[in-house]
Amino acid sequence: MVQAIVGANWGDEGKGKITDMLAEKADIIVRFQGGANAGHTIINNYGKFALHTLPSGVFYAHTTSIIGNGVALNIPLLTKELRSLVDRGVPMPHILVSDRAQIVMSYHILLDSYEEERLGGKSFGSTKSGIAPFYSDKFAKIGFQVSELFDEDTLKEKAQRICDLKNPILEHLYHKPLLTVEGLLEELHGYRDSIAPFVGNTGAFLSQALKDGKTVLLEGQLGTLKDPDHGIYPMVTSSSTLAGYGAVGAGVPPYEIRRIVAVCKAYSSAVGAGAFVSEIFGEEADALRNHGGDGGEYGATTGRPRRMGWFDCVASRYGCRMQGATEVAFTVLDALGYLDEIPVCVGYEIDGEVTADFPTTARLEKAKPVLEVLPGWKCDIRGIRRYEELPENCRNYIEFVEKQIGFPITMVSNGPAREDIIYR
Repeated sequence: MVQAIVGANWGDEGKGKITDMLAEKADIIVRFQGGANAGHTIINNYGKFALHTLPSGVFYAHTTSIIGNGVALNIPLLTKELRSLVDRGVPMPHILVSDRAQIVMSYHILLDSYEEERLGGKSFGSTKSGIAPFYSDKFAKIGFQVSELFDEDTLKEKAQRICDLKNPILEHLYHKPLLTVEGLLEELHGYRDSIAPFVGNTGAFLSQALKDGKTVLLEGQLGTLKDPDHGIYPMVTSSSTLAGYGAVGAGVPPYEIRRIVAVCKAYSSAVGAGAFVSEIFGEEADALRNHGGDGGEYGATTGRPRRMGWFDCVASRYGCRMQGATEVAFTVLDALGYLDEIPVCVGYEIDGEVTADFPTTARLEKAKPVLEVLPGWKCDIRGIRRYEELPENCRNYIEFVEKQIGFPITMVSNGPAREDIIYR
């Protein structure tokens, strides 16, 4: 059976913790899209970790962690991340990297930075991890697939082609140093040597695992609203963030994905530019940011302060629908314990009309939040393990959100640790 754990919003929903938790009863965890441009924060008995490429199940000795073909593979960052786990006492995980995954090259990262610099105030708020140039090259069919690292003639031919294509842009658009065939081959040979022990046919491996009745977790990065088709285009990422893409990015049949856990945070946050209807500012945002997460709401990859907002029922209902959620994990509920009253966004006012449907970007930019205010519970709920023991106003908040979004909330996370979870 395949289960997917995906974000219902802008990312930063707490998927890492939920994956880490569910991985205890899983055999294989697969990262199926995205690159090292976003991180998953995990807190367990080994300490606190920010994972960027490795799946969030790497802390269990019984699991296999797969980097799927849909991932933007930054090889130096993957090897550095592996080393940092082992250096902190985590047993060496069993890692398998798809031979069909494609490689983030150093020039992708440079081109990402150069383009953000060129755009100036109109930039996309990129993490400058090379993701957009990487996926552009993948779909332009000029990317380097992991399997090609082991074919020297192909490497030489493609390295020359890359220089012919990229150097005019580097010279005339960005006025930056040019690429050389020798430099590219040296980079690629280094990648080949460090990734060789992990490379395999992950599609065949997963096919056999499913025949053998194994449990597979698909771990998504970011969330619905960052999907290039269904999100807040163009302020989106460059790979599909939807559970449906998990079949493609991991190489499993779509009908095998039986359980889809959409992760929603009990309030909203986002990193990067783009429409964010329920956003709050100033002291109000600072207070929520500093109560949120473990040590505050700052990007796991960039360290940037996250943009903050109240829970958005319109965006979350849409996010869960597009993910095909079979259930919802509701996270970081403990962060709201300081509030007397908790606003919730239940609709969008656009050109004088109120809608509960999530619109396309041009209309979204005009939307103003329609807020409903619920009473707070004014206490610390960490340590509670049974739903009935939560304060009445806290249960009312969960049940109000559940009714608004129309998907069952089956897990409530009330703290950063693996065991801070309430099952309903």
